[in-house]
This record gives sequence, structure tokens and C-alpha cells, in this order.
Amino acid sequence: MKTICLLLFFFASVTVISAQNKGSESFFETSDHVKISYKISGKGEACIYVPGGPGQGYPSFELLGGGSLEKNMQMIYMDQRGSGSSGTSENYHLDAMVQDIEELRQHLKLDKVFLLAHSFGGIIATNYAKKYPQYTKGLILANITLHFLNNESLKEQIEYGNSLLHQPNKAIPEDSLSTELSKISSALRKKRIGYKFLTDNIETIKQTDRIDSLHPRIIDFGMAVISKPKEFPEYYADHAPITKDIHVPVLIITGKKDKAVGTQHYKTFQFPNQKVRSIDGSHLLYYEKNKEFVTAIRNFVNKHRSF
Repeated sequence: MKTICLLLFFFASVTVISAQNKGSESFFETSDHVKISYKISGKGEACIYVPGGPGQGYPSFELLGGGSLEKNMQMIYMDQRGSGSSGTSENYHLDAMVQDIEELRQHLKLDKVFLLAHSFGGIIATNYAKKYPQYTKGLILANITLHFLNNESLKEQIEYGNSLLHQPNKAIPEDSLSTELSKISSALRKKRIGYKFLTDNIETIKQTDRIDSLHPRIIDFGMAVISKPKEFPEYYADHAPITKDIHVPVLIITGKKDKAVGTQHYKTFQFPNQKVRSIDGSHLLYYEKNKEFVTAIRNFVNKHRSF
């Protein structure tokens, strides 16, 4: 389990290509005395960005294309506790992550906000909307998972990995899926094509790896979730069933080639007021298909700005 989690963790943790440092980094202290790093850039409807990972810092989204949203929105980027430039904590449970978003909203004196989540961040953002619908103007869920390492996504990854290795697919018992994907991922890395779960373009990886080194960050939250799954069972649970009870407007952005979370996983979501935008790309749509990504979000926000 640990090996597979680490693989997906590093898939979702790539960083940056060009900067638009219009805002400046700020900090606030939570009610349980954790220092949270955040940055505000742009003008328009307030939108808090919830990073993926687990444990990804916000620059990876902001600087790799997410900053384009600042032309029409006030983007509020945050590093979760134990991530990026924020402080460490003894509590990395889901409730604490949700509460950090709420306390940031209060700190900034915002009545209602949009939440934009990527990848693993979808679990946190969706649970925020479930607990605080009165403060959620809308959810924007980009390439997210609501069931981390679910069997159907693992099966899809195994089949895709086998195709890349030009070897036949075979039936695998569900309790052995993680082990099998571990073997396949190791073989892909030896052939230097493990990145294909994330993107088709090796140049993207080269650029992100090079610039990522310029933005050092802590990954305590991510490593806690990855290395201690029994201590954090809530992150491995299926959160899709709660979506039927979340009535805020929801935009689901999914990649037709997204093997990092699975191309079919979004079909398990049951938000009563959801719109799906399927884009021909992989896991990093905010970079790969930036124009389509930004247009979809702008249209959604314009439609629901008075919600």
C-alpha cells in the first residue's frame, strides 16, 4: 500500500513553470495554533484553492497555469497544515483540514466562497461543502478523487500499465491490486515511462522537476496519510455517497485520459446540482488544456456568482 500511495502522491505533486507573483504570501494561526500559509491574487469572485497530493503546496497549481484564473477571480491559495510553507501539526485528520478552510474564510471576512480542488483535495473540499453549505457558493472539482485508491481506479491503472509494457492483462484478486500495481509501476519507472499515468509529455515532467527544486516545502501531511493509513481511515473511505446530500452548484472537470484518478471515477458522484465538463487531456488539465480549463470555470462562476 505504501509504495502505491507514494507513486500517486508524487504524481500529484509536480510543480511549476512560470510565475505571476502579483500577491504576497501571508500567514494566519488556526484555533489549535497551526501556522497556515496563504496568498491572494486577482480580482473577482473569491475562490479558495484546495491542493491535492496529499500534501501538495499551492505553487504547483498557481504557477503551472492556475494563475490564469486570476484575470476574473480573486484566487486564495493555501498550503494545508503540514504542507508547503505551513506549519506542522499533531492533527492531520479530515475534520482539521476542513476546519482550516473555514477559519481561513473567517480570517479573510468572506461571506461565501467558491472552492476549487484538485486531485486528492476533492475529499477535503467536498467535506467542507457538506459541513458548511451556507458558506459555499460553489464547488469546482478538477480531476479529483472521492475514493482514494479505489479498486476500480486501480484496475484501470493496472490495465493501462500493462498496455504500456506490452504485456497481457490478467485477472487480479481485489486484495492484491495494490501489490500488482506496485510491480507494474516499478517496471514503468525502469523504462522511464512512469510519468504517463500523469501526462503524455515528458517535457512537462522535466520542466516541473527543474522548477520544483526552487520551491522547497514540507510534506508532513502527505507522509502521515501515506505511511499511516490505519490512523487516517477517513482518507481511504468512499466519500461519493455523501455527494447526494450536497446541494450547492458543482462543476466537475474530468480528463478523458486521466489515469491518475481514473477516467470513470467521476461517474460515481451524485451531486444534485452538478455539471460535468470532460476535456481531452490527462491529470494536469490546468496546464495541458489551460484555455478550456479556465473557460469552463469562468462560465460556471459567472453563472453562479449570485448564488
